[in-house]
Amino acid sequence: MHELSIAEGLVAEACRVAAQHRARRIDTVFVKAGALSGVEPPLLQRAFTVARAGTVARDARLLIELGPVEVFCPQCGAVSGAAVNRIVCQACGNWRVEIVSGEELILSRLELSEIGEEREQPCVTPADAP
Repeated sequence: MHELSIAEGLVAEACRVAAQHRARRIDTVFVKAGALSGVEPPLLQRAFTVARAGTVARDARLLIELGPVEVFCPQCGAVSGAAVNRIVCQACGNWRVEIVSGEELILSRLELSEIGEEREQPCVTPADAP
């Protein structure tokens, strides 16, 4: 399950940002996941619960926004949506398209609290533990 390593990376980055802002708590982690990102949202949610334990994100919520697949068609110049299992130009039917969006996995936003105070919890993920 690669979602655990992804969740650990999200928590590590969120903790890094929280430390920069001297936040004692991470309340919400917002992620944008494209339909072709290879991430299963329910599995990522469960993995996030494990990865956040013992960090300033220990009570954080993970909110995942699912993004659409969009393609560019070099034949007709159209940018259109595409289904995950049918990646073709919606305008002309060409299958030789370039994916514009849908493969991304982006940590888009964090909600932090208790800003400007000394951190009491370490920012350690299970992967960092001895």
